This record gives sequence, structure tokens and C-alpha cells, in this order.
Amino acid sequence: QVQLVESGGGLVQPGGSLRLSCAASGSIFSIYDMGWYRQAPGKQRELVADITSGGSTNYADSVKGRFTISRDNAENTVYLQMNSLKPEDTAVYYCNAHRVYSAILYDYWGQGTQVTVFS
Repeated sequence: QVQLVESGGGLVQPGGSLRLSCAASGSIFSIYDMGWYRQAPGKQRELVADITSGGSTNYADSVKGRFTISRDNAENTVYLQMNSLKPEDTAVYYCNAHRVYSAILYDYWGQGTQVTVFS
């Protein structure tokens, strides 16, 4: 079992920045691939960025060049640095941890943190 707690959401004006944090506990953090997802009202949850246990990263086209995902295995934390925020980035942001072991998917979610970009 992995418990995930997000923090760092809030209100920001367009062009501003926020850094989201996701603190993990309950298992060996470093073996999990981690991701940030978001869900806007009336829309499906979508991948924003993910980072493998080995440190490889992947971003949605809509956030490339503006967002940066990173992880600190010593602190059991994954971060999402969000710069040049736009109103369309407004959503609830969720942290995810997942791994496949012996053909079983282990998949965990945080409770989400609200990001609102307003003009």
C-alpha cells in the first residue's frame, strides 16, 4: 500500500507559477513510477507528466516547456513545477504511483489538490 498526499495548489494569475508536492508513505517509494494527472470540470482525467523509477520523464503536449516533474527519493516526494500558467490549466491535480510486479498492477492515487488560474 502507498499513501499519497498532495499539496501546493491554490489560486494564481495567468503567467504565474505553482509547485505541487506529493508525499508518499507506506512502501518503497523509489520503485514506483510516479505521475501527475488533472481533471477539469466536465472533462476526463488526463496525464500531465510522469517520471519513471529510473528518472525518465514524459509530458503532455499542452504542458511541455512549462511544467517540470521531478522526484526526490530520499524525501519520498514527487514535484510538479508549473510555470507560465494558463486559465486552461485550471483543474484538480492528482498524484499517482504505479508499478507492475508479477503481472499485477499496483496503482494508487492521492486525494487531489485544486489549481485555479484566473484573470
